[in-house]
Amino acid sequence: MAKFQIQSASSTVNWTGKTMWNKTKFTKLLGIDFPIVQGPFGGGLSSVSLTSTVSNAGALGSFGGQPFSAREIINICNEIKKNTNKPFNINLWVNDRDSRLATFGDDDYKKLTELFKPYFNELGLPIPPKPTDLGTKFEEQVEAIFEAKPAVFSFVYGIPPQPILARCKTLGIKTVGAATTVDEAIALQHAGVDAIVATGFEAGGHRVSFLQSAEDSLTGAFALIPQVADAVNIPIIAAGGITDARGIQAALALGADAVQMGTAFLATEQSNASQDYKDKLFTSDAKHTSLTKVFTGRLSRGIRNRITEELKPFEYLLAPYPLQSKFMGNLKAYPATSDTNPDFSSYWAGQAAALLKHRDAKTLIETLVKDMNKKTF
Repeated sequence: MAKFQIQSASSTVNWTGKTMWNKTKFTKLLGIDFPIVQGPFGGGLSSVSLTSTVSNAGALGSFGGQPFSAREIINICNEIKKNTNKPFNINLWVNDRDSRLATFGDDDYKKLTELFKPYFNELGLPIPPKPTDLGTKFEEQVEAIFEAKPAVFSFVYGIPPQPILARCKTLGIKTVGAATTVDEAIALQHAGVDAIVATGFEAGGHRVSFLQSAEDSLTGAFALIPQVADAVNIPIIAAGGITDARGIQAALALGADAVQMGTAFLATEQSNASQDYKDKLFTSDAKHTSLTKVFTGRLSRGIRNRITEELKPFEYLLAPYPLQSKFMGNLKAYPATSDTNPDFSSYWAGQAAALLKHRDAKTLIETLVKDMNKKTF
């Protein structure tokens, strides 16, 4: 019998009828072995070790460049390249300043400090003055992409201007945008990006909506993926609530060409999360996540704790991004960068965190591949 291949929605089928789950439009686009993307982490949670480990294992390692200057991003890329010769991804935030910053005045900041004063007092910390340094801007950071030339440049909270996308294409850098709705996916395809992350509201971390508010863009992954698959013809990366081979199979069956897994990789020893953070992901607390604006001023999913629950009725008093994020850093809210109190810490996690089993990134990928190969038919 002559061998032949046919293309299904998300994978190649050989002459035996056996699905080659790892041969998709996305793996072909990047020349990688497996359609698995490690979610990029902002807030200092990414690491060179994790990115290079994932890429060396045949998947796509990622690094969140959101907190860093252009020079720091270039140095990070150079370090990653010392550890792998495989493709990797650098992620940036296109919209890194909330428009409400322009109207958030001293009186608003005073109300914010009054709201948080009991927590600062409890930790014996002084109330900080209004932050003035809000960090590096996207327009400056993106210059690092052009110089370092990672294989993939992914972005959230919008679409870069056309000259940026055009320059990436000229330099051979693949571009990947994030969509929380079908309309956002269509806008990304029209802009000429190479692939789209379709991210359901189950995902941990920030809700990266850009056409409508995050609160009005809360579609679950199982509803979002097939709609995006019907609306666009470029590779789709499914994100949100995927931690094991069952999630990969489901995403591919719904029309995705790859999956992005965040929480599963965040829990591994190679990530830059604190050991306390990683341990918490394997406790019963991980069963209980919620959406909150407390930590950054933007809607994000993480493990519930005292501060997220107590301040739910007062989110209207929070500062816009990134002012709220800078303010919360003074409360030591970020486990990647300081010793923290669990009552006041941001533990980003997706809704499927309770399914986590692996603490090593290489083992995680090996298990996913083994299980997918075993379950393929």
